[in-house]
Amino acid sequence: MPDDSSEEPEDEFRDLLREFLAGNTNIDPARLASAAGLPNDPEVIAQLINQLQSALQSSGEGVNWGLALEQAKTIASRSSVVSLPAERSQLEQAFHVASLWLDEATYVSGLPTEPRLLSRTEWVTATMPVWNQLAEPVATSISNSLADVLQSQAPEEMSDMIDGASQLMRNVGGTLFAMQLGQVVGQLSTEAVSGGDIGIPLIDEGAALIPQNVHAFGTDLDIPESEVQLYLAVRELAHARLFRHAKWLRLQLMSSITEFARGIHIDTDRLEQLAEEFDPQNPEELRDAMTSGALIPPKSDDQLVALSRLETMLALIEGWVDVVTAEATHRLPKGDAIAETVKRRRASGGPAESAFATLVGLELRPRRLREAAAMWRTVTDAVGAEKRDALWAQPDLMPTSDDIDFPDALIARINGEVTEPDELDQAIEDLLNDEGDRPHE
Repeated sequence: MPDDSSEEPEDEFRDLLREFLAGNTNIDPARLASAAGLPNDPEVIAQLINQLQSALQSSGEGVNWGLALEQAKTIASRSSVVSLPAERSQLEQAFHVASLWLDEATYVSGLPTEPRLLSRTEWVTATMPVWNQLAEPVATSISNSLADVLQSQAPEEMSDMIDGASQLMRNVGGTLFAMQLGQVVGQLSTEAVSGGDIGIPLIDEGAALIPQNVHAFGTDLDIPESEVQLYLAVRELAHARLFRHAKWLRLQLMSSITEFARGIHIDTDRLEQLAEEFDPQNPEELRDAMTSGALIPPKSDDQLVALSRLETMLALIEGWVDVVTAEATHRLPKGDAIAETVKRRRASGGPAESAFATLVGLELRPRRLREAAAMWRTVTDAVGAEKRDALWAQPDLMPTSDDIDFPDALIARINGEVTEPDELDQAIEDLLNDEGDRPHE
């Protein structure tokens, strides 16, 4: 340690890290990027070094969400192409026809705004606020854990310096996480075809398609592109209409996701083990741990309950969209084939979606989707589309997980049929009957 005791510990630690980032060590910056779980791309590495230097000079706290947006936009713009006027005109016409078809299939009203056609970069900008909201609890946990591990691993004689550097480590950890999130969202922009394609409302209001990705979706299908455009336009409009109609739905869904995410924490013991065993010449283990979700321990009991509620809600949303889309697109000769492609794609998920699941610990695909869709079809056949759609009016009317398995009870409630009272209702009725049987004084 330097003899100059007048230098503040925090400044001293900052200087040490600056020396490393300036290249005054034998560690290859490419290995640093590898350890951070980032690709071995010269542009990414250069950005990593610059952003870490900025993190050391930053006086703020938390994750640099602006960096995540910048990173995602950079990736999206690399492969982004401008859609041709003719293609945009076809998609605009597809949205118009899709709206008319949906009017026949659902009592959920149309949108007050025109659907949008977004480039990949525009999709990133429009959806990043939601990704930040989903990732924030894990990002904060990682940043805090890095600081805690640094303090626990430091020699006692360096404790004062490390205490002063905790904020710096939080900034560095937040920077690394932001860059990883940017990588994931940037890659997702090349896979998603619409605003609702992931299954959650990524765009506040309205519907949107990404023409470049819609074209890629239908490239390997032996199906006319016009049919693919129409089908995807119907799905997107159905999704957007539902969230506008059920104004409570978005808030409840995002609250459920946030409730689950807040229960996520980092396995500090595992992180300490990695810190003890870390070999700068062989960073793959640390990289794999950060990108595989190994630092996120198994879900707690409370998380499992929250996850079950979330999965039921996502399944009900996506199942309703599937049924309404099928009804609205019955005129399409290849509608069933496109629907099956959507289901297979949704079941497997793309590489970026899998990366998000391991990074944040949240799987966005509902497991009970087919069962929920079957329930909605049964309800539609029994009571009609109007009574079916009326269930979205308020949360208390929504089907439960039991209703997905046994829709007959739900149909009975919709029709106002008398059902066996539960134990509480029976107890109240018995008490009232008992009071009525007593002689008046």
